[in-house]
Amino acid sequence: MASSLPWKRALEKGPVPRLHIVLVSASLVLSMVPAGALAQQRTGEPAKNSTSLPNMPLPNSALQNSGQQTLHEEGSSTVAGTVVDASGGTISGADVSLMHEDGTQSHTMVSEADGEFNFTNIPAGSYLVTVNAKGFAAFTSTEFDLAVKQIYKVPSVLLSVATANLEVTVRPGDLIAAEQIRAEEKQRIGGVLPDFYTSYVYNAAPLTSKQKFSLATHATFDPVAMLGVGVAAGIEQANNSFAGYGQGAAGYSKRFAAKFVDGRSSDYLTHAVFPALLHQDPRYYYQGSGSVKSRLMHAINSAFVARSDSGRTMPNYSYLLGDLTAGALSNLYYPKANRGAGLVFTNTAVGLGGRIGLNIVREFFSKRVTPNASVDGK
Repeated sequence: MASSLPWKRALEKGPVPRLHIVLVSASLVLSMVPAGALAQQRTGEPAKNSTSLPNMPLPNSALQNSGQQTLHEEGSSTVAGTVVDASGGTISGADVSLMHEDGTQSHTMVSEADGEFNFTNIPAGSYLVTVNAKGFAAFTSTEFDLAVKQIYKVPSVLLSVATANLEVTVRPGDLIAAEQIRAEEKQRIGGVLPDFYTSYVYNAAPLTSKQKFSLATHATFDPVAMLGVGVAAGIEQANNSFAGYGQGAAGYSKRFAAKFVDGRSSDYLTHAVFPALLHQDPRYYYQGSGSVKSRLMHAINSAFVARSDSGRTMPNYSYLLGDLTAGALSNLYYPKANRGAGLVFTNTAVGLGGRIGLNIVREFFSKRVTPNASVDGK
């Protein structure tokens, strides 16, 4: 109570002394508050969440934003180009592939209507481009390095026309000739008369000597040929040709034998023996095209001109020598009254004339009535 008296007395003295007392009292109270608490009051509540502290970790959202930015930069490159052909024209619809350096495929697309292709959002690395289009050879670019955010233009995507794959089978000429002979042996005029020595393949394979004899044997002993020999002998019997043979069955038999030997010796000598020795082709080659005059001349000339085994044209020595030799042999079995040089040249002329007439028939008529003659000649 005694200590409160000075305060009371001071208050009673007036208003100024009272203000002074209040300020002194406030100073005493503040001096009793710790300095740390005061500093904390000045900074305020936001100081607790400040990001300016050096060791504070970044929030998860900040890390995610940073990762997305890195991926975007690594996949932001572009590879582009234009597919063209040798003339400079663009090629659409080509299959374009972007490949890693190890050969694995990264991206693929089809070239646009203007031939362009464009790979976007490609990570940096080493790549190459392959292009495939129908009818063109495959294209592979050189390897290139792609940097971040780079736009790489593939140079010279030029497709060349694909080389055709040809498979060539080499076959011996005698095998080809054998097939052609088999086809010729089916040729019959009107389906009856043999036409084995007409080749409708104008560039037929040459015959071997063995094949020449085989074809001659097949033609000479054909049943229809034997029938022709019988008819010719009957005509001579009726005309009493070569009267030395007489009449009746004996005369007919002699005439039949003479005509048979005439035909066989002539066929073998002209179609096999001399062609084998002189390397000539005994067949008639059907022309089938050109004017009537050119075809007629071809038919007539074929009796005098032959084709060699090497494909060259040469005088038909086989026919001439064959007919002369056959005529000379006929002096061995014809009646003595008919023998001599006249018989030789008569038989030669008959053989030559018959060959010319047969060639004309072959050129203008036989193909029309020969079912198996399917090739058109020259």
